Amino acid sequence: MASHTQALSRDPELLRVEQLSVRFGGIVALNKVNFTVQPGTITALIGPNGAGKTTAFNCITGFYKAHEGAIWLRDRDGQPQDMVQLQKGYFGGTHRVARAGIARTFQNIRLFSEMSVLENLLVAQHQLLNRNIISGIFQLPRFRASEAGALETARYWLKEVDLESSANLLAGSLPYGSQRRLEIARAMCTKPRLICLDEPAAGLNPRETEELAKLIQKLRGTHQVTVMVIEHDMSLVMGISDHVVVLNYGEVIASGPPDAVQKDPKVLSAYLGTEDEG
Repeated sequence: MASHTQALSRDPELLRVEQLSVRFGGIVALNKVNFTVQPGTITALIGPNGAGKTTAFNCITGFYKAHEGAIWLRDRDGQPQDMVQLQKGYFGGTHRVARAGIARTFQNIRLFSEMSVLENLLVAQHQLLNRNIISGIFQLPRFRASEAGALETARYWLKEVDLESSANLLAGSLPYGSQRRLEIARAMCTKPRLICLDEPAAGLNPRETEELAKLIQKLRGTHQVTVMVIEHDMSLVMGISDHVVVLNYGEVIASGPPDAVQKDPKVLSAYLGTEDEG
């Protein structure tokens, strides 16, 4: 364990995945997976259906615990944290992972559909609010300032994703593309350093996909958030990514810049098949 920590301390990675293995019964979902995510970059995790992409995301964000391997996250002070430690506790580790600075969206949108758009963004900030009962009962200045700050953050992100005019609408009433943007805004309200987007372009039309690409680049460029994205839309992936990791049958088969990855014979075989496989 010490050697991992020392190695990470010498390198600039925000996230390092080492020898990650996950099994579901007799099925190996991930087999000794290794990759890194540099701060201030957009890293895409791609591969055919069933390659293990979402399983990797679930391990990184605290929903699953790996059977083998390690995940290291550099904390806000630049020191390495073991994700296993962040996942310990009676109620799982997702809240600790969020507090450490990782947020995510889901392939299937998980908004609070019966709440307003604005309320969805306020709920996301519960960990950041003043939760002192006495302060709340007596509406003390610190409590009121905390509430006002949450409202300001929510309105800011509504503006950033072009949903200001929809603030008081029910989240479930929004068009699909707007719900996708709202989910990203909700994740950003937690003030993450790393945001994991699980197939954000799924179900979007070409215009919405183009707007999504601009938003993701804005998260990295303007807001200095590191982005990881799972996506099947290769034009989107190759257009926005700094680094691409390709999984197939739970193993990394290629990793590198988009131009190099899309020419890799193993990647072409995984996506297009070979004559022998045909």
